[in-house]
Amino acid sequence: MNTTATAKRAPGAKSARRRSREYALQGVYQWLVAGGDARAIGAQLAADDAFGKADAAFFHELLEGAVAAAPELEAALGPALDRKPDELSPVERAVLLIGAYELRNRPDVPYRVAINEAVELAKSFGGTDGYKYVNGVLDKVAATLRPHEQRGA
Repeated sequence: MNTTATAKRAPGAKSARRRSREYALQGVYQWLVAGGDARAIGAQLAADDAFGKADAAFFHELLEGAVAAAPELEAALGPALDRKPDELSPVERAVLLIGAYELRNRPDVPYRVAINEAVELAKSFGGTDGYKYVNGVLDKVAATLRPHEQRGA
């Protein structure tokens, strides 16, 4: 029987990593819309009263990593996009950057988990059907960034 903290979470409760992704989404969104320094944005978000429930190290890695690698991540996303990244909704663009970052830089996170987490962010914060777009794009990108993982099983 699985007795990890994840398995003991109450139904509907968010994991520390899910909260980290939500904060990272806010930070990447802010960076896309207003610019600024990722570390300063991260410090501002980390000052939120509810931030203590997030995985701080994971949050900072996602935010700073996605911002720093944005040009390379958008190049990886490019072939799967139907328009230029700057023509996407800022929410979907931020979700895609975070998802692509996880696919590229976090092999400990299974590709299906990385895609599902991005889809959940898009469902919560994006447009009505934005999650479908995020799912399709990241699924194509995963085939390129994670060719070694079992596909279609």
